[in-house]
Amino acid sequence: MPNFSYQGRDATGQAVSGAAEAASEFDAARNLMAQGITPLAIEPASPSRASRKNPDGGAGKLAGLFAEKPRHEDILLFFRQIYSLLKAGVPIMRALTGLQESAANKGMKALLRDMRESLDAGREFSAAMARHPKVFTSFAINMTRVGEMTGRLEEIFLRLFHHMEFERFIREQVKSALRYPSFVVLAMVIAIVVVNIFVIPAFEKVFDSFDAQLPAVTHMLLGFSNFMRANWHYMLAGLVMVGFCFRAWIKTRKGRYDWDRFKLGIPIAGKIVTKATLSRFARSFALASRSGVPIIQALSNVAQTVDNAYISEKIERMRDGVERGESVLRNAIVSGIFTPMVIQMIAVGEETGSLDDMLQDVADMYQREVEYELKTLSQQIEPILIVFLGVLVLVLALGIFLPMWDLGKAAKGGA
Repeated sequence: MPNFSYQGRDATGQAVSGAAEAASEFDAARNLMAQGITPLAIEPASPSRASRKNPDGGAGKLAGLFAEKPRHEDILLFFRQIYSLLKAGVPIMRALTGLQESAANKGMKALLRDMRESLDAGREFSAAMARHPKVFTSFAINMTRVGEMTGRLEEIFLRLFHHMEFERFIREQVKSALRYPSFVVLAMVIAIVVVNIFVIPAFEKVFDSFDAQLPAVTHMLLGFSNFMRANWHYMLAGLVMVGFCFRAWIKTRKGRYDWDRFKLGIPIAGKIVTKATLSRFARSFALASRSGVPIIQALSNVAQTVDNAYISEKIERMRDGVERGESVLRNAIVSGIFTPMVIQMIAVGEETGSLDDMLQDVADMYQREVEYELKTLSQQIEPILIVFLGVLVLVLALGIFLPMWDLGKAAKGGA
């Protein structure tokens, strides 16, 4: 089914309209201009009238929600396997048939079946991939299109495999590094809830029986405990609502941009996110450049793969500058997201014509730094967690145990 509907004018100036199948609006516009059509408006194609009237449409959508979907590992294995099969001289239709029969994931089976049917209908491999934008990124689709144009499709598949393997490695490293701090923070939250609901009320009865003057810290703890016990359901509902509002906010363009910009400034974690994002940019750009993609198109594709709206906008501004005839170096300096060492490497690469090699070195350098930062992340966070635990214990000591000590001394003195 077409991805976009368009309105435009042909070479004679006549108004034309229709549907185009492409990975993005940019690709649809480029394809139309190659056909001699000047696009005036391009928008995602709306569902057909027949599908809107289809009584089974709702059931189909409901079944699609619970259907097994291809995982990142499945797509990673797919690129590796199809590279090996094509390199061995197996025809692409036979390769897809074999992969479909051996796939364990039902969603992957359905994906490969649809791709085979697309190729049977005369579509190119990249067009078959473009029918599944939630599975294949625009970067992978565009790289595949370049492989088809240059006759180096299997080489592109191998490079995409290594690229996705790097992305998975980074995600697993981040999850591993955050596991211990997340466990400690969760334990602290549970401890605070238990203390306020069960421990402090027991001490409150003791304080009331003595009818003594209590310190301000104790009054604060008792007040917060009473508030939590009386309003816990409102607090829980508020927490859920804040979570929903936050998710809705970051789905907006401005919300995503502001959140991604804020993440880069978070102490300790911000520099890891920045280096990982720039490593992804440098590796993707080097891969596109080595595959013969023009610089402007490479920057457009890479801007969609960095997974950070703030840095993505910086890359798009770099692309606009290069499109105006400026150098990559000048736009990299203006962007303000690269370190002086990286700027120097870009300058050398642009001057010697080996920009892809220099950017690959940049990617490797950032990757090593990210690995080191992730390995030491727990050690960097531990002092902060110890300080929070110390403050929690200090407040409890001043608010509960100190008054108990004073009441004990008063009782002994009265005796």
